[in-house]
Amino acid sequence: MSEPSGPTGPELRLLAPTADPVEAAEEVSLRPRHLAEFVGQPQLKEHLSIMLEAARRRAEPVDHMLFAGPPGLGKTSLATIVANEMGAGLRVTSGPALVRAGDLAALLTNLSEGDVLFVDEIHRLARPVEEILYPAMEDFQLDIVLGKGPGARSLRLDLPPFTLVGATTRTGLITGPLRDRFGFVARLDYYQPEELELIVCRSAGLLGAILDKAGGAEIARRSRGTPRLANRLLKRVRDFAEVRGNGTIDLDVATAGLELFQVDKLGLDKVDRALLDAMCSRFGGGPVGLSTLAVSVGEAPETVEDVYEPFLLQLGMLMRTPRGRVAMPVAWEHLGLTPPAAPPGGGTGLGTAATLWS
Repeated sequence: MSEPSGPTGPELRLLAPTADPVEAAEEVSLRPRHLAEFVGQPQLKEHLSIMLEAARRRAEPVDHMLFAGPPGLGKTSLATIVANEMGAGLRVTSGPALVRAGDLAALLTNLSEGDVLFVDEIHRLARPVEEILYPAMEDFQLDIVLGKGPGARSLRLDLPPFTLVGATTRTGLITGPLRDRFGFVARLDYYQPEELELIVCRSAGLLGAILDKAGGAEIARRSRGTPRLANRLLKRVRDFAEVRGNGTIDLDVATAGLELFQVDKLGLDKVDRALLDAMCSRFGGGPVGLSTLAVSVGEAPETVEDVYEPFLLQLGMLMRTPRGRVAMPVAWEHLGLTPPAAPPGGGTGLGTAATLWS
């Protein structure tokens, strides 16, 4: 996925689901460390509590786990919780960082018994690296080839029992043999506003921010169902309250702060609204091609498709059709515009969008 280098790029966007390096370091202090502190995902928590308790009673490492879902929902936090609940050490790496088989071999041979190895973006593992994982996950053994040519020989090393926790945002890119070797595969869902409100209140206490219930509810409502975004908006509203207010985050301060940062009541930002406005005002609601839509807002087509469209699709504001993108009635309503009427007897043109709605 290509990313724009301008000021609206995902790395600088307030509502970007991924964390930059500075924010990733700040998140450590806000992450829950035990399962009881983790908010949301009730079914997943129940499954994990049973697995962890059973592994503790048997005095053996818990089975390998794969967590899937969009960025910012708590996959890394869950890996940390698994290690803490088992009283084990945690080693953290990522798929793109493991370029050669030797990189993974060095990590595996340095693990202690019961340790948790967390691999983020595991779908981006190179194939030679992935193949080393197969015997390591199944038999806790590592196959190493020494030398080259006719004199090469294979050496098998025993590894201490460990738990591999993988995280991915693209489950479909994980190969079948790797996915089948995980004993537990779970997908994280988007959070409800009530759950995000609890997360915001907890984070405010850790940050030392003064937050009332109404202010927390407003931040949660505009956070796109993502805890990372809720914490990020909380920090920005806290800054606004300290500079423009008396330091207390109430409903008025939260609303004013979020409006200043151009996050509206549905969690849309400036680029989201620009996409909707281009479709409704310039192209009559569509259908309009992806490239044309991207050029109209000054973004790369890949960025529009991978960064901005998913949330608009979730809200039902946008529909993908074989002929292009179409703005749905809720998008017109959100912009305060009137949808075009379908021409009598059907037809194409501006009425196509209205025809597709029915």
